[in-house]
Amino acid sequence: MSSPAEFYKSLPPITKTYGTLCLLMTTAYQIGLFKPLHIALIYKPVFSHFQVWRLITNFFFLGNFSINFGIRLLMIARYGVQLEKGPFDRRTADFLWMMLFGAFSLLALAAIPFLYTPFLGISLVFMLVYVWSREFPNAQINIYGLVSLKAFYLPWAMLALDVIFGSSILPDLLGIIAGHLYYFLTVLHPLAGGKIILKTPKWVHKLVARWRIGAQPITRAQPESTTGAAFRGRSYRLSD
Repeated sequence: MSSPAEFYKSLPPITKTYGTLCLLMTTAYQIGLFKPLHIALIYKPVFSHFQVWRLITNFFFLGNFSINFGIRLLMIARYGVQLEKGPFDRRTADFLWMMLFGAFSLLALAAIPFLYTPFLGISLVFMLVYVWSREFPNAQINIYGLVSLKAFYLPWAMLALDVIFGSSILPDLLGIIAGHLYYFLTVLHPLAGGKIILKTPKWVHKLVARWRIGAQPITRAQPESTTGAAFRGRSYRLSD
């Protein structure tokens, strides 16, 4: 059994970075380094006082330390990791672009008055869950040891649980909308014979290459073993 340090080191880069930032943000809040109002998504000061950090910081706040916070962090660690190590294996730029596209989409949705919410971290996590449920639709999920269902229905089951426990369903709905928009543009629409609308921009590929994000350590691996690995991944995804 691996130690916590070994487990953390084994996490893929994008998921590890996002989960770590969420944990650090909540820790900083708990020890009183800032108030949520200072990092919330409020559009007026973004444009009137150039407080552009609000467009970013709101994605890393999942609330105070609580059971719900722990569940959200576990969702990142499970579903984000499975996505990044599975369908997005060796496609770090595409996974980063998925996260960025989700963030851009959520910012646009939150600009609509009746869809506004000051923190979009939960929505971004829910987007991960939705995309995961589409990539692994037949995986069996057990919810709190009470209900077993296919992964395809997981986002809707979690939405129903929020209704039952009286939590706001708006963040969940926003995440589902953003997740479906990404999956439709990158998988469903091209599969139906449509044009490839959403591609990972070159600047994202350059950013990943520049900082060697997700790069494998240089080893003396045999040359013949690298040819096939470079083309691993789902054959039908056309967003590369």
